[in-house]
Amino acid sequence: MKKKILIINTGGTLSAVMKQNGLIPGLSIYDMQKELKMVSGDTDIEIEDFCSLDSANIFPEDWSALAQRISDCRNDYDGIVVIHGTDTLAYTSSMLSFMLRNIGIPVVITGSQLSITNPVADAMENCRCAIHMAASQIPGVFVAFNRKVMLGCRASKVRSLNFDAFESINYPNIATISSLGMKIDTASVPERTGIFKLTNSYSDKVCMIKMFPGIHRSLIESIADQGYKGLYIEAYGIGGMPFLKHDFIGTLDKLIQNGMTVVVGTQCRYEGSKMDVYETGKRALEIGALEAHDMTGEAALTKLMWILGMTSDISEIRDYYSINIAGELGGGIA
Repeated sequence: MKKKILIINTGGTLSAVMKQNGLIPGLSIYDMQKELKMVSGDTDIEIEDFCSLDSANIFPEDWSALAQRISDCRNDYDGIVVIHGTDTLAYTSSMLSFMLRNIGIPVVITGSQLSITNPVADAMENCRCAIHMAASQIPGVFVAFNRKVMLGCRASKVRSLNFDAFESINYPNIATISSLGMKIDTASVPERTGIFKLTNSYSDKVCMIKMFPGIHRSLIESIADQGYKGLYIEAYGIGGMPFLKHDFIGTLDKLIQNGMTVVVGTQCRYEGSKMDVYETGKRALEIGALEAHDMTGEAALTKLMWILGMTSDISEIRDYYSINIAGELGGGIA
């Protein structure tokens, strides 16, 4: 029997048209259905519009609603493809990995660097890859782009113009397409560890900052004053932060003691943090900061938002953050 695939459109460059102020999402899924059916192969596709937004205008409430929609219809389809703008695609795919933990079908997010109306666009090939992966019966949340499939919580946009815009960070590709067809690395696919349960709550009281020489502790003090409950810091190297002159770590200590959850990762794209090596990292661990290890920045941030949406208990937050939920963290799946 043909695999039944649902394609959900959220907008982005793939559906963009030129207007007076520049490219904006303008094509409905029905405007694109001829092209999508051309690349659907032997699958039976259904299509629907969820929204029509540049992904810069995608917000956490959209993640929650999208996760709800996918949950509601998951038993009616063999797989689901989500068309999404590339700029925040990795944030969406990371959050969906947590909200849709243990989903029993493939959910594949894709987009393009050029509109599907452009004759040299990458849109058709990306959709072909996404539909093929959605029909694979491999459960999980994935990103399909430039003839490769990545785990949703490991994908990150690394190029702004090139068709090879996304890479799988600190993790093998789930699948690649060549003249031999699609080859899936089944050993890299996280196993389901329980029944599916939609968990689409989140906290929007989470902030992300990047360390730079001269950053002042008053910045994070102001974040706390505004009521934020979580902070993700992209620190130097393998997780270093200053404690001399402007005592950044000392201020973090006060915030943590007052109930803020602080996660520290690295600005470096690859290889992750290792905060127990230098004093500038050890001091942060000693005051109770959590470590992002080899997570992408997108996964580290959305995981914190997701956890704080479920619990405010400090011990539960630490436990959730330290285990591998969806393949975002090195080691076995919890």
